[in-house]
Amino acid sequence: MTEQQFAPMPEDWQRALAVVAHPDDLEYGCSAAIAAWTDRGKEVTYLLATRGEAGIDGIAPDACGPLREREQRASAAVVGVDAVEFLDHRDGTIEYGLGLRRDIAAAVRRHRPELVITLNHRDTWGGGPGAPWNTPDHRAVGRATLDAAADAGNRWIFPELTGQGLDPWNGVRWVAVAGSATPTHAVDATPGLERSVLSLLEHRAYIEALTDEDPEKYCRTFLTGNAMAAAPRFGGRPAVAFELFGR
Repeated sequence: MTEQQFAPMPEDWQRALAVVAHPDDLEYGCSAAIAAWTDRGKEVTYLLATRGEAGIDGIAPDACGPLREREQRASAAVVGVDAVEFLDHRDGTIEYGLGLRRDIAAAVRRHRPELVITLNHRDTWGGGPGAPWNTPDHRAVGRATLDAAADAGNRWIFPELTGQGLDPWNGVRWVAVAGSATPTHAVDATPGLERSVLSLLEHRAYIEALTDEDPEKYCRTFLTGNAMAAAPRFGGRPAVAFELFGR
């Protein structure tokens, strides 16, 4: 049976907030789409729950965090994103709960996006037997982001935010989840694919610790492979796929 074609992602928005757990999450997940959006004059802000300080075994967290923050800022700039914020939750031990929801809701109120982007919040990557287990950080941040998109519009949830000058924002129209096993929509990756490779390459310290493969070959193979895997469901065009939730 032929799989259902992806619908194009909505374009009638101006501001997006991308919320993920770690430096490199967006580069592995959807930076080709972000490059295409910033080319069209859309504003995208990155919000990271951690600085990725526990991500490199051979570098102690107090040195690794600042290194990965620098890599993330450089990586974001490659795809036209200047605003990168960090929440300083602890890498590897993020807990879903009111504190995390409050922090993300505060950012939604502050930046007032119409589109919120996050990463796979489900237990596994992919479906079916043998699918790789997702990390606790990804699950916690993805789920909290979906909840916080609604929390931000309710003045009686986290009322202390109003006292901090952050008025409710009920303007989030969609939450787009990258890396989902059940995607529904897509963005043509062609305009941003090369920049997505260069953006992932900015995480060189992390990539060199992750694999013995040539970093450029590794990044290009991974991102091109993912984009081409989505092509049959998007008119043959390489694509970045999302599961889109309406608000």
